[in-house]
Amino acid sequence: MFAVIKSGGRQYKVAVGQTLEVNRLLVEDGAQVKFEEVLLISDVDRSMVGTPLVDNAVVLATATRQSRGEKLIVFKYKPKKRQRHRRGHRQELTVLTIDDIVANGISLITGEAPQDRQAPIEEEVAALEAVTETEAETPAAETEKPKQYQKCRLRRRLLAVAAQRRLRTARPRRARVVRVVRVGQRNNKSWHIKRAWVAPAMVGIATLKCLV
Repeated sequence: MFAVIKSGGRQYKVAVGQTLEVNRLLVEDGAQVKFEEVLLISDVDRSMVGTPLVDNAVVLATATRQSRGEKLIVFKYKPKKRQRHRRGHRQELTVLTIDDIVANGISLITGEAPQDRQAPIEEEVAALEAVTETEAETPAAETEKPKQYQKCRLRRRLLAVAAQRRLRTARPRRARVVRVVRVGQRNNKSWHIKRAWVAPAMVGIATLKCLV
């Protein structure tokens, strides 16, 4: 038995127990996924073809993990124009395991109603709420850690500011000086203006060179 489903604009032929990779779905690992867009269901003795979808048909799957596809290289160029554009791409995927094929509320594998996996999720949510309530009742031990963390963070900032001030005071100041340099031989009298950063002690020497 197999079915043809539609997901992310693509069609997939699936069977129970099969591992399938589809475009990334916003689901958590271990969550149940329902594909209601079923195009075809085929069995040994009968086939149900949708127009375009099969009525009251659902394919159940479990999200195993989130993955990425193989890397593809997209290379575009224009000849004789020195234009090259190279880009890589990896498709975001979700790995699924097909659990059951359901038609008219009955599993075509077992002949019974499909198992509902929403109840355990509600129990887990209730357990998480109970844990958060117990943590909220005893916040005394946890309130001390953020204060210590804030003190350490403030101390690091003060040390960084002090280090920056030391660097600023130790760094020698510079002045912008224009140097005029003569270029060429006797007949070629051209002048070149050169700008450079020099230390304050070299300002007098640079000005003398400019005057000369």
